[in-house]
Parts: sequence; structure tokens; C-alpha cells
Amino acid sequence: MFALGATVLGMAFRRPFQVREFVEQFWFIASVTILPTALVSIPFGAVTSLQVGSLTQQFGAQSFTGAASVLVVIQQASPMIVALLVSGVAGSTICADIGARSIREELDAMEVLGVSPVQRLVVPRVLACVAVALLLNGLVSVVGVAGGYYFNVMMQGGTPGAYVASFSALAQLPDIYVGEAKALLFGFIAGVVAAYRGLNPKGGPKGVGDVVNQSVVITFLLLFMLNLVITGIYLQVVPPKGG
Repeated sequence: MFALGATVLGMAFRRPFQVREFVEQFWFIASVTILPTALVSIPFGAVTSLQVGSLTQQFGAQSFTGAASVLVVIQQASPMIVALLVSGVAGSTICADIGARSIREELDAMEVLGVSPVQRLVVPRVLACVAVALLLNGLVSVVGVAGGYYFNVMMQGGTPGAYVASFSALAQLPDIYVGEAKALLFGFIAGVVAAYRGLNPKGGPKGVGDVVNQSVVITFLLLFMLNLVITGIYLQVVPPKGG
């Protein structure tokens, strides 16, 4: 799997690049993930804001509700939501498509004709996952922050000025950068894992269904572990604002 990821990185800059395939996959992934992503980000941002708001009220620190909830959404929730939906919705489809081609021996036929299945099928799909994840991460951040703002102000009696002021006082540009970096890596991992399992099905049509389930589970495990590593490194390397 790691070898396939390295091969995809190398072939991403090699001609000929499958522009048509990339555009088609990008549009497909975006069309099937944009609405679920937006719908999931609203309640997630609201729950985060309500939970953080209730805790800050107990400690008499209501003025920091905006900063805490927004930073959680931007750094943690947004890239994870995007990655899970890209993997669950688009990754499973990619795995099933490549797996079906594999059991029909289409990939072997491509190799006989001198066409690399990785460059023709895998690279455009992985890059499409990365591009969609980057764009959806911005959407989730905006929708999640807006949802948290609305529920904090309307349901918990928070003031709009305090919410915005606390966020602007503690947030910094690296918080956005780390969120985008996570989205990029998570989208790449989702695409590579889906393609890898799709290239190696066993047992005919039943094997294709098995590798689809395996790709989703493996992707979730890798994403959560990688998120822990990136967050730990970021908190050690980038000092908090004002610290």
C-alpha cells in the first residue's frame, strides 16, 4: 500500500496526465459528497459549540466559547468529517470500480497493451480525492463555525461580539494551515487505500464487496492515528497565540 502511494506521487507529475478522467472523477466525488458534508457539519458544529459553551459557563469563562469551539472545528472536526465522507462515499465507489475491473481482467488487458493501470485509473482518482477534500474542508469550516455561532448565540445566550472577539484573539493562520494539510493527507490516504484494495480483490464478486468494506475500515484507522500524530506535532511545534 505504501509502495502504491509512492508510485502515485511519482506518476502524478508524469505525462500523459489523464485530465478527462481526473475531471470526471472530481465532479463525481464532489457531487456525491458536498451535500452530506454540509449537512453533517451543521449539527457537529452546533454540538461542539453547545458542549463547549456549557463547560465554559460552569467555569465562568463564557467569553472563550467562540475560540474553543471554532478552533476545534477548524483543526479537528473539519478535516476528519471531510475524510470520513470522502472515504465512505467516494472511496468505496473507487474501490468497487477498480475491483470490478480487476476481476474482469481489464487491468491485465491494459498491461498487455502497454497501459499502466495505476497511471490510467489510480492517479486521477487519488488526485481527485485530494482536490475535493481540500475544497470541502473549507466548506465544512465555514458551515461548522456558522452553525456553532448560531446555536451559541440563540440557545445559550452568548453575545455575538464576545464569540467573534475570542476567536480572533486566539486563532492564528497556522490553525487553518494544519486543517488544510490534514485534509490533503487524509484525502490522499483515502484514495490510495481504496485503490490498493480494489487492485487486490480475491474471490470474485464477493471478494469485491469484502475489499470495499476493508478499504473503509483501514482508512478510518489510518486517519485517526495520523490525526493524533499531526495534532501532537503541531501543538509542540506551533506555540499558541499570545504564548
